[in-house]
Amino acid sequence: MTNTDVVTAIADVCDEVKRVLLKKNRAYGNSALDPVCIFSRADPVEQLNVRIDDKLSRIARGREYAGDDTELDLIGYLVLRRVARALKRPAETPLARLGPGGEFLREIHG
Repeated sequence: MTNTDVVTAIADVCDEVKRVLLKKNRAYGNSALDPVCIFSRADPVEQLNVRIDDKLSRIARGREYAGDDTELDLIGYLVLRRVARALKRPAETPLARLGPGGEFLREIHG
């Protein structure tokens, strides 16, 4: 396995996550980041935390529903959580600092 193979595999998985998230956003609207809050009054990040806990519980217990991809759903919820947090922050406060070549330098807390 070459570095190029790994880079291609990483890009393919990221593209798959992106396709799934955009497809679900079209199908369900912006329900993860703008929930209707009929029963729950929790903010979007807390609601995503609950969904993430549910997916982790399924993985830990080995109980997936037929046709579901719990791992892909978990990755999607983590991406949505990151998006929700980014949208709550001022534009000048990114979630991570990247170098000039796009490399990850450090997490910004606050």
